[in-house]
Amino acid sequence: MQVGVQMAVENTTQQDVPDAGRIQTWVNAAIQQAGSDELMTNRATQMTVRIVETDEMTELNQQYRQKTGPTNVLSFPFESPPGMPTDLMEPTLGDVVVCAAVVIREAAVQGKTLTAHWAHMIVHGTLHLLGYDHIQNNDAQKMESLEIIVLAELGYENPYSV
Repeated sequence: MQVGVQMAVENTTQQDVPDAGRIQTWVNAAIQQAGSDELMTNRATQMTVRIVETDEMTELNQQYRQKTGPTNVLSFPFESPPGMPTDLMEPTLGDVVVCAAVVIREAAVQGKTLTAHWAHMIVHGTLHLLGYDHIQNNDAQKMESLEIIVLAELGYENPYSV
């Protein structure tokens, strides 16, 4: 899995956002724990993680979820353009967009380390790309359980009990 990281933030310091290596580690851990590792290694799959400012996330949240204001993370599974032969495209999982300001604020309010909260958001977004969701209670329990396992393996506390 190749993860492209796009930094579209101006008002944060390097300490406030994870580097591409950490993001890659978190994505790989989510894929492996979700049992999608074999699927990903059989083809050169790629995904993008885009770190954005509040304005961009607010626009995306309104456009795609009809919700006002920014959110912490959005996931956009790849959909091939109609009529495009799949053999001409690089296999792509999709895009995860994370709002740096929201993640920084949430970590402080929730009493979490910034790194642990970033890891949670990247794992959460990646699991959405793999088809997990939290709309129904039983699906939410599955997804949250998987997040807890992935984060524990990475050395982070349960994000739902902090």
